[in-house]
Amino acid sequence: MIKMIALDLDNTLLKDDKTISVVNETVLKQVRKQGIYVVLCTGRPINAIWHLIEQLGLTNPADFTITFNGALVINNTSREPIAKQGITKAELDPLYHFLKDNHFVMDVLDFDQVYPITDMKKSIYEDGLGGLIPFSASTFSELPDKTYAKVVVAAKPAEVDTVIAAIPDELRQQYHIVRSQPHILEFLSPTTDKAAGLKALLHHFDLDFSHLMAFGDAENDAGMLKAASVGVAMANSIPEILALTPYHTDTNENDGVAKFVTNYFEDKGAKPNPIGR
Repeated sequence: MIKMIALDLDNTLLKDDKTISVVNETVLKQVRKQGIYVVLCTGRPINAIWHLIEQLGLTNPADFTITFNGALVINNTSREPIAKQGITKAELDPLYHFLKDNHFVMDVLDFDQVYPITDMKKSIYEDGLGGLIPFSASTFSELPDKTYAKVVVAAKPAEVDTVIAAIPDELRQQYHIVRSQPHILEFLSPTTDKAAGLKALLHHFDLDFSHLMAFGDAENDAGMLKAASVGVAMANSIPEILALTPYHTDTNENDGVAKFVTNYFEDKGAKPNPIGR
């Protein structure tokens, strides 16, 4: 029985204009009222998506969010983490030298802010976040010696293609590398992904992956779609995600999340949806 719905944001729950449709909002609020946990799963920190959390009403003590692509599982109201993992500055050193030597860009995220690395060229990462998270420019040598959530390479898609093609095997073994959007490549600890965060959250509620439905469209969603009992690919997913699961739905622009949730629970006799019918 499905007791938790995990949702990627960009190109999945969100429309192309980065908003949640009224139809998706209505359906998700109703299933939440019926006792099914609704969990947003994102690469961003919780402050950057707080307006979405409030829109869905996920502000009760039992509501959590998977942030930084699984590096941090955080309670929405208390802001207390139940799981946290990352990469030390020392572990980032080989990645820094690879990116710098190849004239690429680098933004380092801890669990509160972004450090654009200034001894490299400027990325486009800050342009897309609209002031939703603090940015503190720093050289790599000046970075505080602590644990970080991830590294982001944000550039035009063609440049990201070039970065991917140049990554040596030793770095591929050292990090979990995922392309979350055409213009964003992320480097995480080898044990970090959305599935790892969801495993910790399911365990917190005495549940397991047999209770999970998950929606996604991109490479960084693959782990949770494979692990979930019902892993759903959006029609606008990359080909690898479409091939990963037999469960497909409509696009993010056409309320794919709401349509699948509606049909699934109606088939099970729960009928959680009021799309005006």
